[in-house]
Amino acid sequence: MKSAEFRKELVKIMPGYRWTVHKSSNPERLAATGIQSSGFNRLSTLQVNRTEKGGAPWYSVRSAPHGAKSLFAAEIGGLTLARALRDLQTHYQRKAANYRALASRLEEGRATDHPTQPPESPNG
Repeated sequence: MKSAEFRKELVKIMPGYRWTVHKSSNPERLAATGIQSSGFNRLSTLQVNRTEKGGAPWYSVRSAPHGAKSLFAAEIGGLTLARALRDLQTHYQRKAANYRALASRLEEGRATDHPTQPPESPNG
């Protein structure tokens, strides 16, 4: 795959990012970085690597939150770019659901309208 084809694939699937395809001396290894920004503030960074082994492509995607030097939060791979991106999104949605549930339990624990349970005595 050529760099221009790779860019076209990236823009088609993720048009909300501004893409930079990195130069490579090896046509079987392509890399690109996409960013979302608002003014001078970077909101999100998405990095995509495409490798070919035995004629089959493999996509590795990872993303980072705001800031140019933020650490990548997660990395997922897949046989197609669309599948890898969907799996990364699903991963973040599961994490968000877990954190929402934990936050809800803490909020319920602070509520004053719940009766407090007396401490258990050591003798049962």
